[in-house]
Amino acid sequence: MAVSMQVDIVSAEQPLFSGKANEVFALAAEGEVGILPHHTQFLSTLKPGLVRIVSGDEEEHFFVAGGILEVQPEVVTILADSAIRADDLDEAKALEAKQRAEEAMKKAESEVDFAKAQAELSEAIAQLEAISKLRERLGKRGLTVSH
Repeated sequence: MAVSMQVDIVSAEQPLFSGKANEVFALAAEGEVGILPHHTQFLSTLKPGLVRIVSGDEEEHFFVAGGILEVQPEVVTILADSAIRADDLDEAKALEAKQRAEEAMKKAESEVDFAKAQAELSEAIAQLEAISKLRERLGKRGLTVSH
């Protein structure tokens, strides 16, 4: 049996994933990281993007809108600001959110309003990039994404 580690993804709303995995990939502050069992301890903030969990031949994908990644030799914990299964990403909603954020940036009356709109724009763009990456990954495997 392959060596595995415990992986937990928890958002402010709910726990999203808890199970064993052989590999985890996430977009940390320093760039994309790959984590295998017995990885050295590591703590980082997460950028909005895909988290990929590999267990044997199975892969699960999640979109996190930022958060904290904690790696222990036997456990990986992701505390996400918000997170959803990648299959639940909606391209049309992400495009609408991007347009709303761009308009809000143009109309911002304070630095706080501008920063909030900029954060919303960043998340919408990250969702669109995640959808694109997921399509690419699945396309290489002969599968399709219906979004």
